Amino acid sequence: MQRRGELRSPVPPKRKLKPMIINTLLALFGFIVLIKCADFFVDGAVSFARNLKIPSAVIGLTIVSFGTSAPELAIAFRSHLSGNPDMVIGGAVGSNIANILLILGTTALFYPFKIDSAIIKKELPLLFLITVAFAVIFFDNIFDVQAVNTLTRADGVVLLLFFSIFGYYMARIISNGGDKNSVDKAASDKPRFKVPMSVIMLVLGLGGVILGSELVVSNVTALAEKIGISQKIISVTVIAIGTSLPELVTTFVAAKKGETGIAVGNIIGSNIFNICIVLGLPVLILGDVATAAFSYVDVAFMLFAVLLLWVFSATEKKIRRSEAAVLLAAYCGYGVVMFVT
Repeated sequence: MQRRGELRSPVPPKRKLKPMIINTLLALFGFIVLIKCADFFVDGAVSFARNLKIPSAVIGLTIVSFGTSAPELAIAFRSHLSGNPDMVIGGAVGSNIANILLILGTTALFYPFKIDSAIIKKELPLLFLITVAFAVIFFDNIFDVQAVNTLTRADGVVLLLFFSIFGYYMARIISNGGDKNSVDKAASDKPRFKVPMSVIMLVLGLGGVILGSELVVSNVTALAEKIGISQKIISVTVIAIGTSLPELVTTFVAAKKGETGIAVGNIIGSNIFNICIVLGLPVLILGDVATAAFSYVDVAFMLFAVLLLWVFSATEKKIRRSEAAVLLAAYCGYGVVMFVT
């Protein structure tokens, strides 16, 4: 029994080390779950598309992209309820920048891929239009210097209306059996699995992707805190990139399998979902979001990322390794700007 006045002995190193080992093992297990379930998810999506005889890009733009954006939507609602408006806006803006510059850049560096002409002519212009619309309705201080940039319920309605246009366009493509100009061969290839099995693989694969990403983010964050890394560094690295892990792994696996329609469609659909739903829905349901933390630079990088992808896609209808390097360099540039400003 310890007497009064005596100093307690420090915690033995082994007792400090044990939780860190557990966090490391859980993070590694999360990565294994993430990669394996992404494999199931992509296979299920491809088979589902081929059973319906529609281009896999359409599945990438809808089911896959909406599913992989689930973490961003959950964080947006949680951040709004906890009174953290910066995280509501930052989650969507940061994810959209990372999706194009980091994820497509990394993927194309290993597996250069072609871009469907329908995506170049229709989906990319729509994404650019939606991104511009967000910039206009968010930056209230364009017209009044004293105003605080705010997303109101009316702005949320506008964003959801844009999403309804996108949804209607996708529904028309599906009902017509796919875009006639698409080069995707999903309609003619034989599906690997029947519809019921494809749906099971989609659901279980997506659940595993979300669970795996949560295991990675939570345990890497805990590990970083125990090592002594600052909250700022954790938030702009682990959390920002962590919420994009589903898109990163799904896109990478799809490109590796040669399913470029899903790889590119996942990113474009996810960016549209992030702006219209991840920002629009919490604001419409829970109320206005006001923040002075975001400048024109952040949204300018988001617009620049879309334009860069559009230009690279339109030149030769593919993303080459040299262009992937430019995308990654642009993301590094954004990281430097974040720390400096």
